[in-house]
Amino acid sequence: MKKLCDLPDNELVELFGQGDITAFEEIYNRYWLDLYAAAYKRLKEREPAKEIVQDFFTSFWINRTQVKIQSSLQGYLFTSIRYLVLNYKRAEAVRNTYNELLLLVNDRFDNSTEENFRYKELKERVDMEVNQLPTKCRFVFELSRNQYKTNKEIARLLGISEKTVENHLTKALRYLRVNINVFFLFFFLW
Repeated sequence: MKKLCDLPDNELVELFGQGDITAFEEIYNRYWLDLYAAAYKRLKEREPAKEIVQDFFTSFWINRTQVKIQSSLQGYLFTSIRYLVLNYKRAEAVRNTYNELLLLVNDRFDNSTEENFRYKELKERVDMEVNQLPTKCRFVFELSRNQYKTNKEIARLLGISEKTVENHLTKALRYLRVNINVFFLFFFLW
């Protein structure tokens, strides 16, 4: 029997699809550094590049039974990393825009003691209401809103459908909207 390091990619993919952990380890060892280099080349940041590659391999293993490699393994891996880098950059752009807007808003308004107190109270109330959500619903909400994961990423991570993710988010937002609005009317108009 051939050693795994001597096997061509297509045979490794076949073993990997059957759940062979050693085939996965060989793919990982064969491509990790090149995938990291590709991610780093686009991002120019070490940690995010490492995280993207590690997250990819985690997802690759978890979803091994659904993975359909049409052409070459190498092409599949590098294309996946390219899309993950683009998603990361898109999420970073959204975060940066949001932070800039926050700075702009903060510069326009006086951060008086009363406003800080109200903000703190509202934040505590939101956190308290989020903690009242059912466990799975809360987890999906926190992945979406605190970790900026897409519905697709959350679905893949939790092994549920995107529609289920959407349903959890809709339920969470509806619950928070009702409960926070009641609090807002009582607290802020009082």
